[in-house]
Amino acid sequence: MTPGFEASVDRSALTAASEVVRLAEAQRSFDGREIFYRDLLNALPAAIYTTDAQGNITFYNDAAVEFAGRRPVLGDAWCVTWKLYNLDGTPLPHCECPMAVALREGKPNRGAEAIAERPDGTRVTFMPYPTPLFDAEGRMVGAVNMLVDITERKAAEDRQRLLAHEVNHRANNMLAVVQSMVRLSRAETVDEFRETLHGRIQALARAHTLLAKSRWIGADLHLLVSEELSPFMDDRPQVWIAGPPVPMEPAAAQSMAMIIHELATNAVKHGSLSTERGKVMIAWRRAGDGRVTFKWSEQDGPPVRSPPTRRGVGSTVIARAADHLKATVEMAWTADGLAFELEVPKQVLTLEADG
Repeated sequence: MTPGFEASVDRSALTAASEVVRLAEAQRSFDGREIFYRDLLNALPAAIYTTDAQGNITFYNDAAVEFAGRRPVLGDAWCVTWKLYNLDGTPLPHCECPMAVALREGKPNRGAEAIAERPDGTRVTFMPYPTPLFDAEGRMVGAVNMLVDITERKAAEDRQRLLAHEVNHRANNMLAVVQSMVRLSRAETVDEFRETLHGRIQALARAHTLLAKSRWIGADLHLLVSEELSPFMDDRPQVWIAGPPVPMEPAAAQSMAMIIHELATNAVKHGSLSTERGKVMIAWRRAGDGRVTFKWSEQDGPPVRSPPTRRGVGSTVIARAADHLKATVEMAWTADGLAFELEVPKQVLTLEADG
């Protein structure tokens, strides 16, 4: 073998060995990057998975397992989820899911929302972001998808819609009540009419303030009575209150507030609260079946020479409020003043199931 030939063989062998080393280093680098990116995807809190061009799953991260409530099998088609539904509750076949549509159309699919059901029956509302992947020649080689849990957001939207509906309902109800007050209010002068109407609206406003403090869950009867009659419960009280807690649903609280206001207004104008020594005893009790009996008794007021022979505006307001409560009313004029009793069914007035 000639020296020149030997040198040529040595250079070729060296070149081949260097190529092997270079390829080995490139493979290690590639494997390292792949491990790095997989670790990176597994560290993300969002559910992410990939598929090949036919929609078969090639990778999913740990968050996808948590999201789906199951560990998918590589090669499963289209999605990591167990079952899919449209927002209206109808089944959504996996072959029609957003990822399948993105692969079929060869473009990202945005704005879709769906419901995923886990094997344990729990459901998650989510928004997917399927995006096809292409190689250097523009051939589609697969797709990547991110599933974002929007269950809480959808629940918040539902609550907001319900709240808007409830606000609209309450506003309409309030307008109806105020319109009724205007129709029922009577007076000899404009100033007297203004004062009467203002008092009734204020009573309703006090009830609404109490309801707002409880986020419109209800209002307690004791607080309603105390708010209306607080001017007569100072150092020299003219009003005594006794009774157990009686939480009322909002509509019942409004009706009860109007009844208490009309009783107080009558007592201030004509009854026991029109004199310094007059008193009002207010008490209520709950029967075993949950009925609530409310009693208003006036004492030491101006002598009642003759009971009213016709129903006044205040009595009409009380009667209408009592009808709303499906309550029975008894009114009597004793020598000392008005004795009033109201009996309300549990299911109308109270929030509690038991007494």
